[in-house]
Amino acid sequence: MGTHVIKMPDIGEGIAEVELSVWHVKVGDMVVEDQVLADVMTDKAMVDIPSPVHGKVIALGGQPGEVMAVGSVLISIEVEGAGNVKESAQPAPLKEAPVAVPKVEAVVESKPVAAPAPKVAVCQGPMVARAADERPLASPAVRKHALDLGIQLRLVRGSGPAGRVLHEDLDAYLAQGQSNASTVSSAYIQRTDEQQIPVIGMRRKIAQRMQDATQRAAHFSYVEEIDVTAVEELRAHLNEKHGATRGKLTLLPFLVRAMVVALRDFPQINARYDDEAQVITRLGAVHVGIATQADIGLMVPVVRHAEARSLWDSAAEISRLATAARNGKASRDELSGSSITLTSLGALGGIVSTPVLNLPEVAIVGVNKIVERPMVIKGQIVVRKMMNLSSSFDHRVVDGMDAALFIQAIRGLLEQPATLFVD
Repeated sequence: MGTHVIKMPDIGEGIAEVELSVWHVKVGDMVVEDQVLADVMTDKAMVDIPSPVHGKVIALGGQPGEVMAVGSVLISIEVEGAGNVKESAQPAPLKEAPVAVPKVEAVVESKPVAAPAPKVAVCQGPMVARAADERPLASPAVRKHALDLGIQLRLVRGSGPAGRVLHEDLDAYLAQGQSNASTVSSAYIQRTDEQQIPVIGMRRKIAQRMQDATQRAAHFSYVEEIDVTAVEELRAHLNEKHGATRGKLTLLPFLVRAMVVALRDFPQINARYDDEAQVITRLGAVHVGIATQADIGLMVPVVRHAEARSLWDSAAEISRLATAARNGKASRDELSGSSITLTSLGALGGIVSTPVLNLPEVAIVGVNKIVERPMVIKGQIVVRKMMNLSSSFDHRVVDGMDAALFIQAIRGLLEQPATLFVD
């Protein structure tokens, strides 16, 4: 038998080190060629590391969350053949991994096997045995649901990818009558439990980018109130007339169009600032990042060349990218290259927000929720649909007056939506 050593490959883009996010194998596992061994995180996306050989895993080179240099030993696999050690610094072609892999929650299952886990009684059906310190895979919504139901999540068998616990699994658990006095507690019982959650993988990257943005950019925010009654009426009319054949329109494509038109007069806002080189790059193309919430955090897929897209083209691309981001299918190219970002919490948008810049961009437009309010128009009190835009800018590049005029231009376009299509 021989040993095949796989080293951390050179992923390109000048990257010298990457973060090991999750193992898909453990010591003792048999693997086949092209089987995914691990996911690693670059500055832009998750990347699969596949196996170039068949064999048995005999050693893992790092722990999830560990930053590893390119060329360091990633994994050792026992293979049939001579006893010499073979090395592979560039395994089979790298694949972009699903971005929304639950990295934080996969820490326990990816530890090298050192000793057998404590034994727990196993029940059939939706109940599963896990070690007391093992953190099962589940989204924040599922965790809250389990907490509300008084269910210990580690006892629930997960039917999702990699054993991920879903809402349906909680329902199945309850249906099987597995909840009892030991797993269902009073809403008023005193609790002393704690959870230690490593900040690794995508969550670490999000934290680093947010911290970097607030430390490097001179943020300032500007809030403007917009009467969206007319554009909402237009949207409803277009959906009634063309929704069945062209797809339904949300407000976002109208906002993207308004940004595209307004940016014609404010090219300094559709820009990227390299503060190390002290260079501002103004772009003719408008590549709009659409902030999208996924299970592991905020993703920003990019609608490229929004200036050349119709309402329905923008709507379809926004929907496609949002679905890809939430399902972990967005590629590195789809998650990079934006020139300005649009962020919206939809119905949860509140009254005002202070969005953080998506560096190296110099502007982000934040959308708050639409509410009906009495307004005075020409001396008459009428009910109108009102919405705030809460937007942030990099004061190193964008002057306050220009930021205000830019948002007011967007307001004018949305309040008179026919002007969105007048060249």
